[in-house]
Amino acid sequence: MEPTVDQAFIKQFERETHEAYQRMGSKLRPTVRSKTGVEGATTVFQKVGKGIAATKARHGQVPVMNLEHEPVNCPLADFYAGDWVDKLDELKMNIDERQVIANAGAYALGRKTDELIIAALAAAAAEAGTGTAGMTDTKVLAAFEMLGQADVPDDGQRTAVVGWKQWSELLKLPEFASSDYIGADELPWRGTQAKRWLGTLWLPHSGLPHEAGVRTCFWYHKTAVGHASGADVTVDISWHGDRAAHFVNSMMSQGAVLIDAGGVVALPCAEA
Repeated sequence: MEPTVDQAFIKQFERETHEAYQRMGSKLRPTVRSKTGVEGATTVFQKVGKGIAATKARHGQVPVMNLEHEPVNCPLADFYAGDWVDKLDELKMNIDERQVIANAGAYALGRKTDELIIAALAAAAAEAGTGTAGMTDTKVLAAFEMLGQADVPDDGQRTAVVGWKQWSELLKLPEFASSDYIGADELPWRGTQAKRWLGTLWLPHSGLPHEAGVRTCFWYHKTAVGHASGADVTVDISWHGDRAAHFVNSMMSQGAVLIDAGGVVALPCAEA
């Protein structure tokens, strides 16, 4: 009989990989519009324009806003993260080692998810300040003004993603890190490196664009970027007798697109 991986092992491996992806794989997916179960190579996100209110005469017809509807296409691509597991090693494998492999595949796909979202954010053109200085309160307030002037909703769905150097620079600002300004509940020193400030969720991220000594950070609204998934993380395990090993392949089909450039402001910061 051809050797195969035990079915219980396969199911547990798939569950652990999926849980790892949901837990730690992607930091940015929850911060954007997300569509799952997409069928086909592309999907569409609707961009809706602003409506204008008007008066009407007594017994007259209610004025129509004539909202602009602009479909934004989001192509999906397939991504894989595989590795070999030797049969004899598998006999010695315990649950901790299996989780290591599951986590590695899930984290790789999670980084790819964030990479897709960051690429969509980078398609926006608006910038606050220049890359000749680091993250300062002046630059933060300039971006804050730009979002307000663009009528980006201040509804708790804004996210600012910054590099780790910029996070360290923010920690030097009393307005960001002192309880005298933000209260004890919003201090950025409580385990997970994320906090709310200026009505925005601030997150540090290691995968932001870095070129010619400039790290580009982003401040955006959830509706400004769309993420689509045709197939969430799945796992395929197959036996290869010529290698005396199983090939463990984690895979997904996803894409991301910029929907509304007005809802994104880039913050270029100097970083050697």
